[in-house]
Amino acid sequence: MSQGGQNLAAVVLAAGKGTRMKSDLAKVLHEVCGRPIAFFPIRAALALDASPVVAVVGHQAQAVEQGLSRQFPGAPLRFAVQAEQLGTGHAVLCAEEALRGFEGNVLILAADVPLVRAETLRKLVAAKGDADVALLACRARNPKGYGRIVRKQNGEVARIVEEKDASEAERRIDEVNASIYLADARFLFKALHGVGRGNAQGEYYLTDIVEKGRAVAVEAEEAEVSGVNDRAQLAWSAAQLRERRNAQLMKDGVSFHDPAVTYVDEGIEVGADTVLEPMVSLRGKTRVGRGVRIGQGCVIVDSEIEDGAQILPYTHMNEARIGPGATVGPFARLRPGAQLAEQAHVGNFVELKKTVLGKGSKANHLTYLGDAIIGEGCNIGAGTITCNYDGKNKHQTTIEDGAFIGSDTQLVAPVTVGKDAYVGTGATVREDVPAGALAVSAGKQRNIEGWVAKKAPRKASKTDQEK
Repeated sequence: MSQGGQNLAAVVLAAGKGTRMKSDLAKVLHEVCGRPIAFFPIRAALALDASPVVAVVGHQAQAVEQGLSRQFPGAPLRFAVQAEQLGTGHAVLCAEEALRGFEGNVLILAADVPLVRAETLRKLVAAKGDADVALLACRARNPKGYGRIVRKQNGEVARIVEEKDASEAERRIDEVNASIYLADARFLFKALHGVGRGNAQGEYYLTDIVEKGRAVAVEAEEAEVSGVNDRAQLAWSAAQLRERRNAQLMKDGVSFHDPAVTYVDEGIEVGADTVLEPMVSLRGKTRVGRGVRIGQGCVIVDSEIEDGAQILPYTHMNEARIGPGATVGPFARLRPGAQLAEQAHVGNFVELKKTVLGKGSKANHLTYLGDAIIGEGCNIGAGTITCNYDGKNKHQTTIEDGAFIGSDTQLVAPVTVGKDAYVGTGATVREDVPAGALAVSAGKQRNIEGWVAKKAPRKASKTDQEK
């Protein structure tokens, strides 16, 4: 592949443990906006048509490889293992075999820098010219802990000095290394083989290649090249990514009541003229159509919402599909396999699981529908339950077009209610109901006069006591 007419490959350094995260999970697998941290620099490299992209893994290597492979099916993503953590220079050397035979420039990225943009990397490619290496630098408000950029009189980079190896004068430099490089492959690996460990940390520094050739630097914004080293930086990076994501959605015609408190994972599609109220959370593989309104506090995961649907406040859904013009909520729960057809209604405190609700059908109050197929134009009364579980197996309930289910009905599956049939209030339906029939199971009401007085002696009322 090529970028600007040049062959381009990438190496993404993802081998570190991330001890400051204080986590059993490898740092690069911690999520921001629904994706692992390492997803974002890999995506940026792929956006430049880099091929291959080699992720160097180490800590929890198998888990990292599996996690990143799932994010980029079919992409030219390869993996190399850094079994022993001997520094950034050593990490890049571990990718040498995966790049054997490649001729061109190699882009080197840190996996814990999720905010880097493809546009900035394109500037780096354009600036390299015939230099041996180009790198990103930034002006740091507090440069402590960063490698300092030492420049020549002509403005080119003379060297990068790590803080532990820097003099007092060098520590006062505020231009720092962003740890993102572009180098000619032949120069890169030849230089790395000549790097030693004679430094304060006893590691092979990738920065040492700068002194072995001609180097130029491109300035970037500090925020864009900030790494994630602890939980606070993780949260900050997530907030920056959300701000970018929501800003783009608003440019595309989506309305936010308050984008600062609305959470839309990376990769989610939202159509124009959709309105997202505060505290909405769209996660996973969710897709939202045009003209949808999603109310405050809704949590929607791996679901599809078609044009014109209304999702009222505090609805939770997971792996559900909502048809055009359907209404859900408030306070509804749709579990995996819930499907609402066009103009269907699900109301407050209704739960659906593996249930199809047909066109124009309604279940508006306090109902559980599990493992059910419900036809068109049906009315499901308040308090209806499909008794789908017999203690061992799940069974299906079928309610055909136009059926009316009275309130407080128990449908003991497997059972079918026929077309245009009625089920009376309070019925327990254990047998199929024929089309057009009325099913009742409650006996005739009987009133026993004087029963309360006979049950227990009557207590004197306050009025009686006053008399």
